[in-house]
Amino acid sequence: MDPLHKLKLRRMTPADLDPVVALDAALAGRTRRAYFERRLSAALRQPELHLQFVAQKDGVFRGHALARVLEGEFGRTQPGLRLEVISVDPAAQSRGIGRALHRALEDEARKRKIADFRTGAAWRDHAMLRFLDGVGYALAPNRVIECAVEGNALRAREASVASPSRDTADIRLLTAKDLDAIVRIDARAVGRDRRAYMQHALDEALRESGVRISLAARVGGVVAGFVMARADLGDFGRTEPVAVIDTLGVAPEYAHHGIGQALLSQLFLNLGALRIERVETVVASDNLSLLGFFYGTGFAPAQRLAFVKTLAAS
Repeated sequence: MDPLHKLKLRRMTPADLDPVVALDAALAGRTRRAYFERRLSAALRQPELHLQFVAQKDGVFRGHALARVLEGEFGRTQPGLRLEVISVDPAAQSRGIGRALHRALEDEARKRKIADFRTGAAWRDHAMLRFLDGVGYALAPNRVIECAVEGNALRAREASVASPSRDTADIRLLTAKDLDAIVRIDARAVGRDRRAYMQHALDEALRESGVRISLAARVGGVVAGFVMARADLGDFGRTEPVAVIDTLGVAPEYAHHGIGQALLSQLFLNLGALRIERVETVVASDNLSLLGFFYGTGFAPAQRLAFVKTLAAS
């Protein structure tokens, strides 16, 4: 008999939270309830930005998949989909349930005219690598880079000088009032207005993230730069708290004035106080200036790989 006989795929609802958390805990070895609570809450608040499915067979919960729409992350010009979590009950693995969940995401993505999927995985996660290969992913033209919060090159330099770079600007938590300023900075950097994306990213920074860590740098009361980051458990199977930088921008008139370093210096300081040990981001392989900036502050290639799947037109 077809192993997918009687398999039912449907949208995730609040009633699915407990079985989702229980399955994830069984696979990860620890509970990540707060992460899934935030992702479900975000999906209910902004359904246009989230795709979340569960799989049931004979009325028994067998798996789930969570993805969110990429709008402007990493300089994107077209919408994409970020696969965040896909999990199947160990007792039901190798029966095509994971593939069925992924097909449900693909079908919905095509309806929304989304052309590609993005995700990441640790290079030692052989089971996930086999799955991604099996459903058509390839290595993406992006680099996942990371930096230890303690003992990195930037913090070492800051400790050796009387006036660290963060003293060059007034660094504070990003607020909703900063939206217009960061939209202007971003538009000048990428050549187009991305207000909708910046609004959604700011909303996530202020409401969805487990810890508020996004920052703005002000010089003479004017926003000169910003960094949007989040600290959370969950994405791509992570079980340890990691800060992820989504967007960093500096106004052109403040370029080469140490604003970017000041933002990272304060970010590292804040993360150290929160006992978060690592920061991660994704940069296009051909963005040599941004890679050079991050490498100069202590970032290096991560133990994670970036993957992409381009959807064929239906």
